[in-house]
Amino acid sequence: MYEGIVQDLIDELGQLPGVGPKSAQRIAFHLLQADPVDVRRLADVLIQVKQRVKFCSTCFNVSEDDQCRICRDPRRDGSVICVVEEYKDVVAIERTREFRGRYHVLGGAISPIDGVGPEQLRVRELLTRLADGEITEVILATDPNLEGEATATYLTRNLKPLGLRITRLASGLPVGGDLEYADEVTLGRAFAGRRAAE
Repeated sequence: MYEGIVQDLIDELGQLPGVGPKSAQRIAFHLLQADPVDVRRLADVLIQVKQRVKFCSTCFNVSEDDQCRICRDPRRDGSVICVVEEYKDVVAIERTREFRGRYHVLGGAISPIDGVGPEQLRVRELLTRLADGEITEVILATDPNLEGEATATYLTRNLKPLGLRITRLASGLPVGGDLEYADEVTLGRAFAGRRAAE
């Protein structure tokens, strides 16, 4: 335990995902030894991110504008939507260069243990987007874990009556894994070999 503000810094850094007590301590001491100009630049960027970044009004991806660059891109196929859990999954899929449609970010996955049901996700907004008849295929690209599968099953049941083609990513992704950690080749193959949702 350190005194005052140093311990406060370690505690705050320890709240970040994936940062344990030892890592928080290392980062804190790195910042203490860093040039004040570099620390100020980091602080300014953190403040700007919170002030300027919001969610796309169409797909809920992160954006500095009302719509993200993907939704604004006229070259994207507007008839296909890829449904993902988090905006970091959009980045993972974009790295594959296999998908040329648009996205819908749910904002999580169904997890009764964590108190997350369909009402806490952007399912209503997805249904609203599908109502205009422009979309013909929905790709369910949820994580291949218990929560992701539950979310995909729920969405499949609710989307089937709309008469759309509903597909899931093919095998190749490890069960229990996160899309964010999949390499481009594995994720690309999973995209190319997607299957009909059951």
